[in-house]
Amino acid sequence: MQLRTLPLSIERFLLSPFSLLLALVLAFFLNSWSMPLTDVDEGAFSEATREMMARGNLVSPTLNDAPRHDKPILIYWAQAASVAVLGVSEIGFRLPSIIFALLWMVALYRFCLRHGNQMTAQIASLVMALTLVVGFIAKAAIADALLNLLIALAMFGIYDYFCACREGKATAQKRRLLFAVYAALGLGFLAKGPVAVFFPLLISGLFFASTGAWRDWLRAIFFWPGWLIFLVIVVPWHVAVYLDQGDAFFRGFYLKHNINRYADTFEGHGGRWWYYLAVTPLILLPFTGWLFAVVGKIAGSLRHSDSGALFERFLVIWFVVVFAFFSFSGTQLPHYLLYGCTPVFILLARNRLDFERRWLAFVPMILFALLLAVLPEVLAFAAAKASRPFEKFLLDGLTVAFSDEARWLLPLLAIAIFGLAFWRRLPVWQGLVIAGLLQAATVAIIIAPRAIGVTQGPVREAALLVKQSGETNVVAWRIIMPSFSVYRQAATPTRVPELGQLVFTRTDRKHEVQALLAPNLVLRDVYQRSFVTLARVEAEAKQ
Repeated sequence: MQLRTLPLSIERFLLSPFSLLLALVLAFFLNSWSMPLTDVDEGAFSEATREMMARGNLVSPTLNDAPRHDKPILIYWAQAASVAVLGVSEIGFRLPSIIFALLWMVALYRFCLRHGNQMTAQIASLVMALTLVVGFIAKAAIADALLNLLIALAMFGIYDYFCACREGKATAQKRRLLFAVYAALGLGFLAKGPVAVFFPLLISGLFFASTGAWRDWLRAIFFWPGWLIFLVIVVPWHVAVYLDQGDAFFRGFYLKHNINRYADTFEGHGGRWWYYLAVTPLILLPFTGWLFAVVGKIAGSLRHSDSGALFERFLVIWFVVVFAFFSFSGTQLPHYLLYGCTPVFILLARNRLDFERRWLAFVPMILFALLLAVLPEVLAFAAAKASRPFEKFLLDGLTVAFSDEARWLLPLLAIAIFGLAFWRRLPVWQGLVIAGLLQAATVAIIIAPRAIGVTQGPVREAALLVKQSGETNVVAWRIIMPSFSVYRQAATPTRVPELGQLVFTRTDRKHEVQALLAPNLVLRDVYQRSFVTLARVEAEAKQ
């Protein structure tokens, strides 16, 4: 094949179903069945699901036998259904997120078809699948893929309703759209609480008001059959959990994990008003530069009132509201911004770059690839400078993990990205999508297995050792690794160990446990690797 015809062949591939299939395999599926569960979130969700099934209580999740009020029930039910079929395994807990992410992409594709064309739908779906943080949550056993799916469905239905009102469609069609929106709101509420309702209501109100269609919005807001559907979905489990626990869930989730989480910093996840300005470029890789390159064009379109401009106004309001809301939150995490990234995927697809502003579009990905290229050296340097034992254990492990063929594989990514940037006959959007495929492959094959192997491998090994030994008298001390309980398939309470018990703790905190024991008791290591120690409390042998 001649070089001059290669861009045409690349375009045909990128606009075919095979490119979507490849993107899904690399970003959503690859190694999802083999990498250890990560802590804290994956381990916590998975252990809560396992305990719920073991106790036969499908109403009130617990974590290490203590009530867990972090999230409502829907994700636990989804994981329980998967584990019932696939067993207690990594893929058993992760499969629901993979499916929800896939459905999220399907919904995005269909929405773009309704309000654009097949090319826009294809590119938006590729951008979504290959965005860095989407790939992380798509195969993580947490609630975020489910929540993003349901928020997207609600928002898509809201815009479809707006178009139906604007075009004078039949009342029956508008009612069907509202029924679907309220069902998505109800399921979203059951997945992660008020946030799934707050954003669609606020964003839709601002958008409808900006177009002068506020009466249509009020009719939708006061559509009582929709609220009835919402209540039918939401109320039964809330009644059940109240009968089982009293008001503990309502105080723990709605007060602590919603109101207080927004007002105050939780678990050290506090940021500043500029936090999302700093992390958005990383979240949207490799498409950050694409967004920078088209933001002026998007802003210019907002001054118009044709159907295309109104569509982009809806998408911009969606993103800006989410961005602004979380920028002033007391607790900030990168994946919160994903609730507002679905419209960004569509905006990029609609404003795809062919040959203009090439270097602006590629610079962020080039910088990221260069950082990965020198990652082994950075880890080695950091390990040499580390003084705290815990950091030293981790950095030494990561240095060893990335000292193999990763030392020459990672620079290959940077070389490939430079090649795409310099290939001026290749349209920019195509080059960035190819960069996304390379990024997804690099993360799934090189980075994630090594990093997660170092940070979670010892936890899995220690837990499986305990499980195989049949030991049941196990406690933990000052280590928050709920995946340990998942792998040993038993709750692990946190307390000072007693004679004969096994204690799971951080290696650098073993001396703290020893100091709490009676003078005649000592710790004997059963397993020790990196930062993880498993030790038994024994009586000191007399001389």
